[in-house]
Parts: sequence; structure tokens; C-alpha cells
Amino acid sequence: MADSENSEPILQVSNLSIRHPDRSRATPSAVSFEARRGEVILILGPSGSGKSSLAMALAGIIPQYVAAELTGDIRVAGLETGTVPVPQLATVVASVFQDADAQLIAETALDEVSFAPENFLLDPIEIADRAEEALTLVGLWDHRDRDPETFSGGERQRLAIAAAFAQDPALLVLDEPTANLDSVAAESVYDALAARLARSDPPAVVVVEHSLDHVVGLATRVMVMDGAGAVRFDGTPREVLGDRAAEVAALGVWLPTATSVALRVAAAGHPVAEVPLDAVALARHLDTVAEPLPVRPAARAVGRAETVMEVRSLRVERQGATLVRDASFRIARGSVVAVVGRSGAGKSSLLAALAGVVPPPRGTVTLHAGDRRLDIGTARVREIVQHVGFVFQNPEHQFIEHSVTEELAFGLRRFADIPPGVEAETWVSAEVERMLARFDLTDLASAHPFMLSGGQKRRLSVGTALAADPGVLVLDEPTFGQDRERADELVTLLLEAQQRGVTIILATHDLQLAAAHADQVIVMASGRVAADGAVAATLLDDAVMTAAGLAVPALTRTLRGSMRHPELADVTRIEHIEVRVGV
Repeated sequence: MADSENSEPILQVSNLSIRHPDRSRATPSAVSFEARRGEVILILGPSGSGKSSLAMALAGIIPQYVAAELTGDIRVAGLETGTVPVPQLATVVASVFQDADAQLIAETALDEVSFAPENFLLDPIEIADRAEEALTLVGLWDHRDRDPETFSGGERQRLAIAAAFAQDPALLVLDEPTANLDSVAAESVYDALAARLARSDPPAVVVVEHSLDHVVGLATRVMVMDGAGAVRFDGTPREVLGDRAAEVAALGVWLPTATSVALRVAAAGHPVAEVPLDAVALARHLDTVAEPLPVRPAARAVGRAETVMEVRSLRVERQGATLVRDASFRIARGSVVAVVGRSGAGKSSLLAALAGVVPPPRGTVTLHAGDRRLDIGTARVREIVQHVGFVFQNPEHQFIEHSVTEELAFGLRRFADIPPGVEAETWVSAEVERMLARFDLTDLASAHPFMLSGGQKRRLSVGTALAADPGVLVLDEPTFGQDRERADELVTLLLEAQQRGVTIILATHDLQLAAAHADQVIVMASGRVAADGAVAATLLDDAVMTAAGLAVPALTRTLRGSMRHPELADVTRIEHIEVRVGV
């Protein structure tokens, strides 16, 4: 790794502020920092703090392609990003953004990864070597001849990362690079990044990330932005995530799992001198605690026995590829069902079939809607959307209006049951105002949905799906791009819907979310249902998870590291570790 302390800065950011159209304030606001080769700067902050805007500005996307008022200065390898054309900047800056689909253009994975080096007019042998190395690092070399259109969301994310690696940039900008990846794939991405950093000429790296367990060990510096877009904390991972952990958490930002557990254990009466950042350090602390920790048994709500959806021998195909094979299961009305699996296991394809977005074969998916039996494969779209709401993995795929207000109003006008005797537009306007407040979007009412942050887009997409008050809500990665506070709020909204009798079916890479809230877990592997059952029989079973190419949830892995506290082995929520009153 390069000696970053003695090298010249690759990246220089000076007093940067960005204000988007229709926004009253700039986020980020007055941000300054430098980065040298070999440094990994981790950017944290709540949704809407300007993290993604910062990432786009580093690559010149803002203001050259996305209109925004930018003040201050950004220079990469001496090039001013606001004025030097983006194609020229691409010789020194490579970026991976939240929506990988927006940056994939080629017809094969190999062509995608080769595209930038070819445009740099490199020698064909070097192009081939870079492409093979990059695809191998992310586990896609064997899929080099596939069309990215046939990839899962996680596979497309890894392909975008490989394309960035192949550019061999001086600055690598990663905006939520593992958001669509399972834990095993996320770990492999950061292993690949570690290999890049071990070279004699490593890039400077700026990472925007919510999931910290895999990246915290690589980070050399952590910057935490507050809701107003200003830098609140800046220092080493130990100084920020360890010494200021409680203050960082108070901003609604995720912490490493081990750090969150340590704070909870401290509240239970066992403080630690140095807050741990990883599972090994946490285990050492826990093993100094002699008495058993008080653990509250999980009071998991169980869905009523009545079946709301029945799936029989479901098969989903696309462009000649079989994505779901012979899936069969039942879903209880009012339950929370989590669909988990590796990237490419068939989760999104399964959910699209359940919601009728991709019509399943006749007779394979049946919705029990009151006294009716609705065949999702043959029913009209209007019939389906009155009973089933769907939230896409990429929120942009469901936005059709030009403002947040109109996006929410669209579904209400078309599908909601307007009370008799009430003027329709008056009722719609009142409901929109209520939903704007409920999803913390009031200040963005007139903003274009595509100009929202990733977390804001996700909240809007869930709001539009709930507008018609469906009996079944199907969500693909609902907490993707959410900070801790917003993720908790979103989960609360879903659980409130469940209490009203709504059945929640979600695909997620967040196994902790599934372990904490699911009544039923469907584990997918290679397009098949590998396991179907309660949390204890699926997510907490090492044999089941290993067979599916997964690891048990992060909290479970972390707590099972302690030899002295077997009472923690099957804890699925940190809140189940009881705190002492007054501590």
C-alpha cells in the first residue's frame, strides 16, 4: 500500500456546498477534505444529508449532467471536476452509484468491463488482463458472456464494481456498493477492494455506506454528516465510531453490529473502556462479564392460520433462463414473510411473479381475496393492484409523475376507495398531506422523484404502494439505502400495516431485519426453495444457511462469538438484551 501520509493528495475538496432545484438549503454544506492514495474515507450520515450528491460531484456528474448549484472546489489529480468533461475525468475517477442499472450499457459482462479501457486506447492485451482480473475479483468471470439484462440486482452491482476496478482509477468513489448484495458477496467485494489497496499504486477511495461490518476494517478515516449536510465528526474509525459511538448513533446512523451490541450491554450495566468495532473485540469484552445477561424472550407475532396466497410448482423464465424452479409454499394472512438468498438466487423474480408484475403460469399463484380465488397469472392488472401492492428493488422503475405530491396522488386517484359523500380531490389532497408527513417528505412535496436521495426514493416508493391500502404488500429490498432511523421508521410502518391485517412479503439481503421480524422465512438457492419455515429453523440454522451459500445474521454471528454467554446465541434483536432502569 502506498505511504499515504507522505504522498500528495489525489482528491482535494474545498468548502463544497450543493443545492438542488426546489431545495431550500444545500446538502452537503461547506464540506472540506483531502484523500491520498491508499486512504479509504468512509462517509456516513442520515438519508438526505447529501452523501450521494457528494459522490456524484466527485465524478463531475454534478453539475455537468445533474443540474444543481455547486459552490466550492473539487480537484482530482489536479483536474477541476465541475469543468473538465466527464469522459476526461473518467481517466482518473471511477464511480459506482446506488443504481447500477444507470451505468451499465454493454450487451455482455466482458464488454461492459472492457468499455472504459478500450476508450482509453489501451493495448488489447492490457484490456483483456484488466477485464479478467476485475471480473474474477467480483466472482463474475464465469458469466462474462452473459447479457447484464439477465443478471440479478446484486450481480449487476458486482458488474458495476468490476467495471470501476478495470478503469484502474486514481480515485474510486463507491456509493452504497453492497446495498444489493448478500453478506457473503459484500464481504467478497471488500476483500477485492483490499487486494486493490495492497498494490503499489492503490487508489484513494471514498465510500458511502450504511452497512459497516465489512468496511470498517478497511477504513482509514470516517466522516459523519448530519441532517443539514455539515460534517459533524471526522477522524479515525476508533475516534469516531468507538469514542463517539453514542453521539453518532443519535444522528440516526448505523454502527458496526459489535459496537451497537456493546452500547446495549453497557446499558445493561456492563460498560466497556474501549468500545469494540468488531466481533472479536466484542467477544473479549463479553467474556469478562461473569453473570448471565438478562435476555427477554422474543414475542414474535404469528400470522393467522388462514391462507392468503398459495404457490404451486411456480416456474419463472426470462430470455431462455429459468430463474425460479418448481417453487411451492403457502403464506398465512397477516404474516410477515421474508425471502432471502444469495444474489441471483431468484428472490426478485419470485416476488415479481407473486405480485403479477411478471405474470406467472396459469394456476401457479393463487390469491385468496375474501371469498374470491384470484389467479395472478390470468387476472387483469386492475384486479391485482386492488389487492397486491408492489415496491420495486429500484424505486425509479415505478415513478411516473413529476413531483412527489403527484406520485402519491396517482395511486389514490386510480385505486383507493374514496369515502362516499366526500369530494374526491379534497380527500386525495388530504391523504397526500398525511402521507407526506408520515414518510417525512413534506419538504420535498414539489421535488421530482428522480432528484430525491436513495433513502427518500425508497420511502416514496413504499408510500405509493400503500396508497391503495392493499391486503398484500410485496417489497423488494425495502430498507435499501436507508439510514438506521429511517429503516426503523419504515419497519414500524410495515408492522403497523401488518397489525391492520396486511400481509407483508419482502425480499431482503438484510438478514437481521428478517430475523427480527419475520414469521416465515423462505430461503432461495439457485432458483429453488431451499428451506421454508420459522426463523429458528432457517436463518439461525448454520447448516441451512451454509447450504444456501449464506451466513447467519450479523447479530447472531457476533453474539455466538462469546463462549461465556450461551443465552445470547439465539437473540435476534439487540433490544432483547434487557437494560437496567436508571443505567
